[in-house]
Amino acid sequence: MGNVVVVGSQWGDEGKGKIVDILARDADVIVRFQGGSNAGHTVVTPKGTFIFHLLPSGILSRGKQCVLGSGVVIDPGALIDELDHLAARGVKVGKSFAISSRAHLIMPYHKAIDKAAEKAKGARRIGTTGKGIGPAYVDKMARIGIRMGDLLHPNGFREKVESNLVEINGFLRHVRGARGFAADRICDTYRTYARRLAPFVVDDSLLVHKAMARGRRVLFEGAQGTHLDVDFGTYPFVTSSNACAGGACTGVGVGPTSIDAVLGVTKAYTTRVGSGPFPTELFDDVGSGLRERGQETGATTGRARRCGWLDAMVLRYAVRVNGCTSLAVTKLDVLDGVRELNIAVGYRHRGKLYREMPVDARVLTECRPVYETLPGWSGMTTGVTVYKALPAEAKRYLRRIETLTACPIAIVSTGSHREHTIMLDNPMTHTRRTRSRPIRPRRPRATAGA
Repeated sequence: MGNVVVVGSQWGDEGKGKIVDILARDADVIVRFQGGSNAGHTVVTPKGTFIFHLLPSGILSRGKQCVLGSGVVIDPGALIDELDHLAARGVKVGKSFAISSRAHLIMPYHKAIDKAAEKAKGARRIGTTGKGIGPAYVDKMARIGIRMGDLLHPNGFREKVESNLVEINGFLRHVRGARGFAADRICDTYRTYARRLAPFVVDDSLLVHKAMARGRRVLFEGAQGTHLDVDFGTYPFVTSSNACAGGACTGVGVGPTSIDAVLGVTKAYTTRVGSGPFPTELFDDVGSGLRERGQETGATTGRARRCGWLDAMVLRYAVRVNGCTSLAVTKLDVLDGVRELNIAVGYRHRGKLYREMPVDARVLTECRPVYETLPGWSGMTTGVTVYKALPAEAKRYLRRIETLTACPIAIVSTGSHREHTIMLDNPMTHTRRTRSRPIRPRRPRATAGA
């Protein structure tokens, strides 16, 4: 049976929520493996639009086991709000939902530290959501984090809170000029959370291993995107967790030999929220047109997304570090009516031509993209469900993406609704997929763009 990892191939916001929702039909277990409530996965259904911040996007599929893995940092208040919101809309979550006992908790002081640190950076701010994600991961690595399992033991939980507050309150008051926290108030609030969430707490690694042993299909859902990965993203403008495919192993407790396929999700163009390098960003009417037609507003932050041309350098890098076996291309319909389409196939920086994505964020900030231009299409792709029905230019554009990334496209999304999808090759229904022989990209004629 297929065990598939779904990851973002750009800077997040690629449409992973819809893709996971579709693939969940053929999965038995859906596991979110990293990140926190800074994620925003949108799923459009006949019952309306659902936005998930912590819950796996597969939660809408009946009879599926959904799990928050050990690599996720959990704001219990936000999770309960999300569960209550679902219940109010007729989606009941019972025994089919589980939370890892190893998952770390976001505490009130994490949010205070996050906001104060971002404010202190001024013009150097990264653009965090202020939800305490980074500080929670800092405490995890510093070995002073508090986990879901601790929430079930009131005395031990209080000891850890009191110990942490000795240093944290001093830091907030004397370094950041912010108010401190009272242990009693935190413990009372989190005791309420414990009563609500205790029935869901499990050993996630054991649960997933048992499912695999019974031949169940497991779908691993990532948040954010490859270029926000704390190790392989555009550091320091990244998130605080491993958003690459490898995070599925460390964030759930399964070995890499358990993974059968990796699906990288990419938009047909590129977007980014927050600060950081973005070589193909557009500041003209084309960019604002993409933003308007694509409704490019962050589901979590409400911030307008920066928009630009598709960047093959970004995608090729993502295919390599994730070991992608296929791609899902979303929002193809947003390009309808654009007369000419540019794809970045290289970068120029101080006289040097880059054919692979440089590690140095300063180079990415200063470089100029080298573009290949393809003709756009005048026909409508919105709602198309058969590949043959796409305009010839759209098919040419998709084939060029495959060639430039040396990775086949398995899914094409032509709209926000579930049914607006072209399924070329469902990775969930394969057994031990092997990668097709890489296609060697041609060296295209290129022109330097601003």
